[in-house]
Amino acid sequence: MLQKLRREFVVITMALVGLVLVVALGSALVSSYMNQSSMVYSALTHGLREDIDFTPRFGDQGDGDEPHGPNWLTLSADVSTDGTIIAKSSYYIDPGVLTQVIAEVLASSEDSGHNANLHLSWMRSQNETGWRVSIVDTQSVDAALARQTATDVVIVLVAMAVLFVIVWILSAWIMKPIQKSWDSQRRFVSDASHELKTPLAVILANTQILLDDPQMPAETRTWVENTNDEASHMKALVEDLLTLAHTDEAQADGAKHVLALEDFDLSEVVDECAIEFDGVAYERGCSIESDIEPNIHIQADRTQIARAVRTLVDNATKYATKGTAVSVRLKKADKRVVLTVNNASAPMDPDDLEHIFDRFYRSDKARSREETGGFGLGLAICKGIVDAHGGSITATSTAEEGTTFTITL
Repeated sequence: MLQKLRREFVVITMALVGLVLVVALGSALVSSYMNQSSMVYSALTHGLREDIDFTPRFGDQGDGDEPHGPNWLTLSADVSTDGTIIAKSSYYIDPGVLTQVIAEVLASSEDSGHNANLHLSWMRSQNETGWRVSIVDTQSVDAALARQTATDVVIVLVAMAVLFVIVWILSAWIMKPIQKSWDSQRRFVSDASHELKTPLAVILANTQILLDDPQMPAETRTWVENTNDEASHMKALVEDLLTLAHTDEAQADGAKHVLALEDFDLSEVVDECAIEFDGVAYERGCSIESDIEPNIHIQADRTQIARAVRTLVDNATKYATKGTAVSVRLKKADKRVVLTVNNASAPMDPDDLEHIFDRFYRSDKARSREETGGFGLGLAICKGIVDAHGGSITATSTAEEGTTFTITL
């Protein structure tokens, strides 16, 4: 879980800083492009207004809001409506290129355009003989923008690489106290649970010896039975806490060596669990319908996976509406295995659904532990088992479709 949190921290930080960097450099690039485009436009409009033999003067700043434009390499030409060049300025341009551009100008429905292949921008205006065409060489502009774009891309890539190293190291430093606290808590739960097992075993053994005495007074027997029941509940809680500690350890840093991995037939396990709860479902006023694809094999901890399946089926039969059927389905989906357990029941509140896998959380707060027989740890353990195997578990609940738990492995 902590590794997942660390990865999320790195991804979010990288995304935010990367976004700021891209926006900043992108804005500079757009600003350069707009500035260059403005200068090209200024040069083109000068070419349309000035005499055909206009010669820019060194150091000329142009008129008012059009600086630099007149000194760009601009060719002007008067063209008849049939494409004949009547006059042009003295700048040299390849005749074939000029013919191609003039043809493009006359064929266009716009009064300006850009030929990316020739690196030329043009603008036209109509006059008494046909058209005045102004052409600007934009090769230097296009090259400058291309260089700036390439430079910006390199800056972003290098900056993101450096940032990743820094953030990854920083995240490890930030997570150290959290990891230490998490490890301490996990060890405490595990050690405390182990330590509690022995006195609980003694209490249960002693109460059982007392209950075996036929001469025990009825009033005393009631007290001993209560003690035995509560000790049994405590033993179940301790075993659940040990299971949680076990799954937490399996999740920590991907420590799957904690799990007893083996290849087994999941279809067989799910089918056995469904059959096992047939009688329980009948007693609770519902039934179980299974649709299990045969011969689905997985590499996992058989005991743990079976416990997760039993938890879902038990939960589904426990809260199913009387007279309805609990659906257990198992199928392959590409390279994944999907198990769904559905029951017809009142829809869960969205707030409850959000916390359904939290430890000690009860969605139905009106029911006591005596009624449900649990501590609110079943689904938390189920999620821990699935997470430890690298899978996912989700829950949905609607009035139309009931409540559905889905495990994907």
